[in-house]
Formats: sequence, structure tokens, C-alpha cells
Amino acid sequence: MCFVDNESKDETLEKLIEIKETCTTKVSIVEIKKKVNRELAKRAGARFMFNDFDLKHLGFIDANTLIEQKYNINEIVNSLCAEKDEIIAFDKNIKSRQRIKSTLYKSIFSLLDYFKSQDSSNNKFKQSIL
Repeated sequence: MCFVDNESKDETLEKLIEIKETCTTKVSIVEIKKKVNRELAKRAGARFMFNDFDLKHLGFIDANTLIEQKYNINEIVNSLCAEKDEIIAFDKNIKSRQRIKSTLYKSIFSLLDYFKSQDSSNNKFKQSIL
């Protein structure tokens, strides 16, 4: 898992470092020193992951979208682990329908698109509002 900090002005970077230190799995952080748009931040993370790991599939989640849509990050992470094979099949299906050659950046897919495509998943990730 790789987190990209796009020059956050709050305590995001500190929280990401804390997550990295407490996680039992490999967690990386890409720190962007100068604020860039979402697409360039996504590309920075992708570049890091492709350079450091031998990956056939690379999905991303935009944290701002999680917040805007009120998704529960814990549910998302649990589903990523439980539905890994289905997510890979989703990515393969997307790539099989593409008519153009898949480049590094075009091969990145949105994990939220996968979750949105699952009928029962749409509501299970929404946080309860009391």
C-alpha cells in the first residue's frame, strides 16, 4: 500500500507515518513537496509503485473522494483484502476492453469504480451518520 501526501497543510503526513510504523504489512509514503493536481499526485504514486515493485495490477483510491462520499475506510480496506481476486478480475476485464495500448498511467484503475460496480457494496461503505 502506498499513500501519497500532496503537500498537506494539516497533520496528514504525521498520521501516514504513524500508520506506516504500526502496520504489519508493507506501507510506503510518497511525499510531494509542492502541491500538484490530483492526476499528478496519482502518477507520482504509480511511478513509485511500478519502480519499486513488480506489479501487474495497480489500483488507487482518492482520499478526497472517500471523504466527500462519506466512505468508511475500514470497510474499504477489509473489502480490498477479502475481494482481491474479484478486483483483479475487474481490472483484467477493463484492460481487455481497451482498444489502445495500456501505458503505465492508463493501466491504473480506480478501486472505487470496482466497489461502485458491485450492487451490494454501494451502501456498505457509507459511514453511519447519527
